[in-house]
Amino acid sequence: MGGSWWQAQLGLPQRFIATLMVPGSAKPIWASCAWSFWTRRSVALEGCGMRVGDATSICPIVLLLSDCVLAAMAGPRSDPVSAGALSDAAVGRVLDRSRPRGISPAAAGFARGVVGAAGPASAARAKALLFAAGRLAAFAEQAGLELSAGVLLAEAVIERFVLVGCDRLAPASVRTLRTNLRALARATERYRHPAPTRLVRERAKAPYSVAEIEGYLRLAGAQNTRARRMRATALICLGAGAGIAAGELRHVRGSDIVKRAGGVLVIVCGRRARAVPVLSRFHDPLLEAAAFAGSGLIVGGREPGRRNITDELCRALSADSSLPRLQSGRLRSTWLVACARQVGLGAFMQAAGIACSQRLGDLAAQLPAVGEQDLVALLGGSA
Repeated sequence: MGGSWWQAQLGLPQRFIATLMVPGSAKPIWASCAWSFWTRRSVALEGCGMRVGDATSICPIVLLLSDCVLAAMAGPRSDPVSAGALSDAAVGRVLDRSRPRGISPAAAGFARGVVGAAGPASAARAKALLFAAGRLAAFAEQAGLELSAGVLLAEAVIERFVLVGCDRLAPASVRTLRTNLRALARATERYRHPAPTRLVRERAKAPYSVAEIEGYLRLAGAQNTRARRMRATALICLGAGAGIAAGELRHVRGSDIVKRAGGVLVIVCGRRARAVPVLSRFHDPLLEAAAFAGSGLIVGGREPGRRNITDELCRALSADSSLPRLQSGRLRSTWLVACARQVGLGAFMQAAGIACSQRLGDLAAQLPAVGEQDLVALLGGSA
């Protein structure tokens, strides 16, 4: 039809068909598009006794009227029962149309059976479970196993499939397959076990502030004997100034504190042997405590194998009610935060978009070892 540019122009729905491929299937399924929507609407109207005919002969007024009719039939969109029925219908269509390539009809039938019994909540979830169950069934046929849920969804068979039948897949795909197969096993077992309790992972302890560390150093200097003053000072300086863990503190001797490479280093022995540069603000008190201890254990005691040696020192330094209780873990966190600030770890993680440090160890393993001179220059400054 003609008309000026400002007049409404009649138009017909565009026949643009978007499709997507189901994993393991040779046939595409309809996606959300104008033509498929019109096809579903035509079927609904003909079910009500209205003959629609070919879509290309329908004018926009009829399209608008059909929208109103369908809206009245469907009712409110937020109805949970209707949403659940639509979801179940979508899952059923996925199961009916599943014709995966590369596996036998028996394996495909097994996959459809176990996924239907599991009752996935959405069509996308059904596709993922069908793909995993189909791969497992194909592996079972090669191994001569019976195609039954009781046999194939056993934990031992799933692990065997992951180790032997997924050698050509990427590690992320293997993890996804195992997760989906375990979900199928839980959903189809006759007597379901209770779900395991979710345990909260341990978080890093909160660091102490600069004022709190200064308060602990003042309390250490106020102890009634020089030996207690030196041991309490060494505890704070080794924890907040060098990040020495509680299990390593009882092995440190006064002779392990050395001036070298332009700074002060703590030589840590044992399983995680290393040289740790001390932050500059703790140099003088730690050197004084090391000179007092000499070749003896710097935090007290006679044998390195003793336990809970720092408990009495922490209790003595927690006498001030204005300060929180002194903990070795929080002292180490204080040092870690100070070093992270100096090396710019926060800026690096922000720029890289990293929220968890799970892979930082893998990245650090690719870097060359750092010498003592560089360690002191990088981490031996003031915090």
